[in-house]
Amino acid sequence: MISQSQLQKLESCPGGPLQILPLVDSATGLGAGEQGLAPPTLTLSLAIPTYNEGKNIGPLIQRLTALLDVALPNDYELIVVDDDSSDLTWQQALALTATCPQLRVMRRRGERGLSSAVIRGWQGARGQVLGVIDADLQHPPEVLIDLLGAIQQGADLAVGSRHVDGGGVSEWSLTRRVLSRGAQTVGLLLLPRVVGRVSDPMSGYFMVRRAAIAGPLLNPKGYKILLEVLGRGNIGPIAEVGYVFQERQEGASKVTWRQYIDYIHHLLRLRLGGQFMQLHQRFPMQRFVRFGLVGLSGVVVDMVLLYLLHSTLGWPLTRSKILAAEVAILNNFFWNDAWTFADISMLQRGWPARLKRLLKFNLVCLAGLVLNVLVLNVIYNLVFGQRWAYAANLIAIAVVTFWNFWLNLKLSWRVTQVK
Repeated sequence: MISQSQLQKLESCPGGPLQILPLVDSATGLGAGEQGLAPPTLTLSLAIPTYNEGKNIGPLIQRLTALLDVALPNDYELIVVDDDSSDLTWQQALALTATCPQLRVMRRRGERGLSSAVIRGWQGARGQVLGVIDADLQHPPEVLIDLLGAIQQGADLAVGSRHVDGGGVSEWSLTRRVLSRGAQTVGLLLLPRVVGRVSDPMSGYFMVRRAAIAGPLLNPKGYKILLEVLGRGNIGPIAEVGYVFQERQEGASKVTWRQYIDYIHHLLRLRLGGQFMQLHQRFPMQRFVRFGLVGLSGVVVDMVLLYLLHSTLGWPLTRSKILAAEVAILNNFFWNDAWTFADISMLQRGWPARLKRLLKFNLVCLAGLVLNVLVLNVIYNLVFGQRWAYAANLIAIAVVTFWNFWLNLKLSWRVTQVK
């Protein structure tokens, strides 16, 4: 049973965006204050994510403190981030703080996952160097000294690797070995410039300079936090230190097929993330949604007039379409000017400026109208036939919507950035 004084040492887990802030010189008293950190800063902060590791946490902390009390006396911290274990790992860790003042314990509720637990621990850390080690003793703590030495010699990232000299696995089955190598091969195919920088991209045992990952928003998936560090960090020199992955002695393994699926998902997200970001900057979605809603009102105007002119009055399809579309264009302009691009319109007050925008908008949409008529007639005559004239019209409208938004974004309101 832990005492009340020990319970008071239990820390709340940081919340908000998964982002590491830089440490300022502690002499200023400002170091990363936005995350509640206080000076002085330390050399090393080692995150230990846990879930039902009650039988392992004591021996691990004992071995870590024996090593780091010699290598970094009073200049390190151990941060246990426990996902509210059913075996009360957090309580057992908290009891150790009586004899280990460098140990901090966070109990996390409402959020799960190894990678995010590591980042939450780093967010609350005071170290210039951030590290991670598994709590199950499969990562030999003695390798920490070599990892720290690599950082001190200039590496931004020091990775414990099973695939370099001195590395290996103890008693893995052939199936698990094949899966591990296969996952690495997939990573090389999808992210060669990221995964190819290290021999063991699935390693969960490493240290990184805080400055190399401070700033970017992190978005890890599953257990492989190293992928996120490599993919989003500003990582320069990398060192690798061989270690032999040990077999678990206590507790149940958490390796499942789900971990491999999450790994592939993470690779794809990193692979496509930069492309999606560039697309978002070029094609601002929030403004496009407004443009699309305005366009829907124009669709109603367009479809009603087309029905009245073509089906009721018997006008030819093309003539009916041109008139219906022009009325819809006027409807769309006034709504877009008052809502979609209202922030830009406010900077260009007066009727002369509005008429100028209307002229540009109309010219862009008239060009779109030509495209619309072409698409409509192609679909109407070659694909659907007379019975599906209105379905063909809807498809034509959808195609031209993207055309109109893109050109109006660049010409009519001269929008270059969405805030």
